[in-house]
Amino acid sequence: MLDYVWLIPVLPAASALICAVWGKRLRTWAGWVSVAAMFGSCFFTAVAVLAFLGHPERAPFRKTLFEWIHVGTFKVGMSVLVDPLTVVMLVVVSVVGTLVFIYSTGYMHGDPGYARFFSFMSLFAASMFTLVMADNFLVLFIGWEGVGLCSYLLIGYWMDQQYCADAGLKAFVVNRIGDAGFTIGMALIFAVCGSLDFETVFARAPEVFPYAGAAVTMATLLLFVGATGKSAQIPLFVWLPDAMAGPTPVSALIHAATMVTAGVYMVARCSVLFALAPATMAVVGIVGAATAFMAASIGMTQRDIKKVLAYSTISQLGHMFLALGVGAFATGIFHLYTHAFFKGLLFLGAGSVIHTLHREQDMFKMGGLRKAMPVTWLTYLAATLAISGCPLTAGFFSKDEILWRAVSEGPMLGRVLWAVGLITALMTAVYMFRTLYLTFHGASRVAPEAAEHLHESPSNMTIPLILLAIGSIAAGWVGLPEWMGGSKFDHFLEPVTAPARALLAQHAGAASHESRQFEWLITGASVAVFVLGWLLARRYFLTGFPARAERAARRWGILYKISAYRWWWDDFYNAVIVRGFMGLSWLAGQFDHYVVDGLVNGTGRTVAAFGEEFRRFQNGRVQYYALGIFLGVNLILIAMLYGQLGHLLRRAIEFVMGPSGAQ
Repeated sequence: MLDYVWLIPVLPAASALICAVWGKRLRTWAGWVSVAAMFGSCFFTAVAVLAFLGHPERAPFRKTLFEWIHVGTFKVGMSVLVDPLTVVMLVVVSVVGTLVFIYSTGYMHGDPGYARFFSFMSLFAASMFTLVMADNFLVLFIGWEGVGLCSYLLIGYWMDQQYCADAGLKAFVVNRIGDAGFTIGMALIFAVCGSLDFETVFARAPEVFPYAGAAVTMATLLLFVGATGKSAQIPLFVWLPDAMAGPTPVSALIHAATMVTAGVYMVARCSVLFALAPATMAVVGIVGAATAFMAASIGMTQRDIKKVLAYSTISQLGHMFLALGVGAFATGIFHLYTHAFFKGLLFLGAGSVIHTLHREQDMFKMGGLRKAMPVTWLTYLAATLAISGCPLTAGFFSKDEILWRAVSEGPMLGRVLWAVGLITALMTAVYMFRTLYLTFHGASRVAPEAAEHLHESPSNMTIPLILLAIGSIAAGWVGLPEWMGGSKFDHFLEPVTAPARALLAQHAGAASHESRQFEWLITGASVAVFVLGWLLARRYFLTGFPARAERAARRWGILYKISAYRWWWDDFYNAVIVRGFMGLSWLAGQFDHYVVDGLVNGTGRTVAAFGEEFRRFQNGRVQYYALGIFLGVNLILIAMLYGQLGHLLRRAIEFVMGPSGAQ
């Protein structure tokens, strides 16, 4: 049944080629060609799901399509791997990606670059499929770089607008920094393990990498540098808010199903290596918690609805890394899985509003859209409830599981991370209900020219919203907590996570077993945080807007400015990194001009000057040639005379002082 899963990335890749070459002839059919390719990938994904659900052992399936590199003992095949982790990622990318593609046929209708857009989107999906199906680091790196290239192309899709072009370039440059770390980490793993195949590396790792050794710590830290770039963590997160310059379907695909999930997936895939590096695990957890808190605090004050959702994604990715950092690898992937549904829905819902308001993204210029756009409002409400942690929604189960794992599996550090995660969850509920109330409730602040044309989006945009809303509510029921029957999701991923969990138990000690009452207490705290966040948002952004919100902004003073100015991260990068490199470039230019060019050009000028002087003797006049012969003969005689004088002087010294005195 799994022999043809390699077609999963091939189909969207073929669609990308078709749309690129024959897009102008296909016109609006280009979108549906891409949708059909994604449906094909969904079909083969369903085949993979059924194959694994039907076999309790869930043995991984590997297939080498052809030998790619063979140099001496180094061999790399173009190989695919299908195991439970791959299946989960395939479901996320294919299902959410297909719905985004369908939505895009309505959102991008009439755009001059319609076929080009779908060519880039199809290539994006193909790259992500390649990444998650790779059976070795090198094939994974192809997909890793592919999603980076496509993000650059799609973020800067409206290239005639300077802001969009700059945003695409920023994403590309920042990710190159992370990719450099990933490449060096990959090389270090090869140097120690002698292979880049996942099966070989993970089998040899406990033998060749001493626990907590320098080599494995350095290798995993370098891999995590790559993850901070792709998955937008401190300090390489600054590209993701600017990525909102691209079309909204691009934002949905990047944030929900493709690029930003790549780093989380990679850490989970390499869980055996990370389990051998406790220092790296602590770094992953701390960076994740810090990123979650920082991004959530920024989301509290932003006015651009897509910017709020962008910082929300950064914060939720921080939660995922928090889980990975405490060794809850399956829990981190579980939150990635549920997050794909409600974050994709949030972006597509925001896109529906932006589409109706003719690209208006400022929430302070919205309001009162609930009646004009009932489907968009209701589905956006479902996503808001899910991401805020409303009980029995998908986000509640996955986020509560992260907080529970932090307390039960981490020692003192885990409890600190739990506290940070709980505060972050409170801020998430506040800023997400803020977007809901400012956009759909209260008095209308829509511009008069746009208010006359308010309408619900067409069916090819609303149907994906409805389907994603169902996923936002129901997707989490495969990962129930222990007191509700246990997580089938954790059990499904157990063949992948078991080796890392065994290493953690062996070296770091088994997880503590808290009482059922304590687990209920942690869950109760999560529910209380959701209710408190909802009430605060209602008070300041619905019943008391804008007076209470303005008073609160003045009351919070410097803290409000920290949030509104995004912790001055971009200002810091511009002042220190950008201007620093510009200064360094100026110095390099001056050195090149005055030193390098000076030496080269000076040598040429010197030779030219000597030549100019010697040309005076080459004028055809006999007296000049005679003068030259005279001077030359005299120089030779002077040299001979000095030679004879030196010889006579040495003989005189030898005569007076003996042979030793002449030395």
